Amino acid sequence: MRILYHHRTRSKDGQYVHIEEMINALRSLGHEVIIVAPPSAETESFGSDAGAVALLKRYMPKWCYELIELAYSAVAYRRLAAAVRQHQPDVLYERYNLFLPAGIWLARKYKLPMLLEINAPILEERAKYDGLSLRRLARWSQSYAWKNADLVLPVTQVLGDMVQAYGVAAERIVVIPNGINGDRFDGNADVAAAKRALGLEGQLVLGFTGFVRDWHGLDKVIELIADDPPDALRTLLVVGDGPARAALEQQAAKLGIGARVHFTGIVERDDVAKYVSAFDIALQPAVVDYASPLKLFEYLALGKAIVAPGQPNIREILTHEKNALLFDPEHPEQLAASIHRLCIDRALRLHVAQGARDAIVEQQLTWKANARRVVELFSSLEKRHA
Repeated sequence: MRILYHHRTRSKDGQYVHIEEMINALRSLGHEVIIVAPPSAETESFGSDAGAVALLKRYMPKWCYELIELAYSAVAYRRLAAAVRQHQPDVLYERYNLFLPAGIWLARKYKLPMLLEINAPILEERAKYDGLSLRRLARWSQSYAWKNADLVLPVTQVLGDMVQAYGVAAERIVVIPNGINGDRFDGNADVAAAKRALGLEGQLVLGFTGFVRDWHGLDKVIELIADDPPDALRTLLVVGDGPARAALEQQAAKLGIGARVHFTGIVERDDVAKYVSAFDIALQPAVVDYASPLKLFEYLALGKAIVAPGQPNIREILTHEKNALLFDPEHPEQLAASIHRLCIDRALRLHVAQGARDAIVEQQLTWKANARRVVELFSSLEKRHA
């Protein structure tokens, strides 16, 4: 199958991981993938933002930036049309973004079956965190894209319900969660060796990966460690960076446990598994209620005992006491209690870790499995379009 893949992502972060892994998985199955996108972030280091685009967004009036986003659709459409004429693709796969109707225009013009991958309700997300000026235009843009793709692929059922609330029929919504590349994350990694390499030999390692924000609740984990006796072996390893790092380091120093709280800073993607392999307990202390967190699948693939909030999107993947310990997100103090329970009960920790590893196979949580589902959906659409 010849697949035209369209996206508007410039930053090299979790979005980039999803894009690259899906493209590689489709190609590994023998399909040709033609990419139409803005100038690539491939030359940037992992964790970099969108460069000049990020500066425009930060300093330009919101209404002006939003109009530029919409105007980019004309550029995107010309690039897509040129790709269609050159490569004669069979289908169109697009990663949803706000103010981007170009893919819908192209699919209609050239009668291409179209799948629209949805990772977030971007209107609601930007309105909450960044602010939106042209809200009516943004709502039209989001609704237009969601309603006019042949099928939409939200990453959670919670997000699927939000899509359906826009008037998209349930039969046109297919949930495909994020996945894992088993070649990058080997569940048979030697935990003791990973600890030795990081100077954490003999420690009981609580771990977190990602961009650290205040609402992640790692301050509660530091408080938990601070209550340990002086000879305790419990330590926190944060694989990543973020705006909350300085405050957390100050908190640890003030509580006298600075040497037991470690931040790696931004780690290149190929090195993440080396650090996560050292975890005894993997933390997902808070998560947006519609998200499919990439770190969660990394924890599962590496066979880690996971602690996570028991909210609906997380329960789509995790089951309490089978492959994780889930706590009530309305009572965040339960986070510390769940961590402590795993710390003192090694048998439970090993049981949950094995359940995590098994979940990858049981639920087919790999990028290659996702790619197979995408191809099956395209095949069904091609028959419908024929």
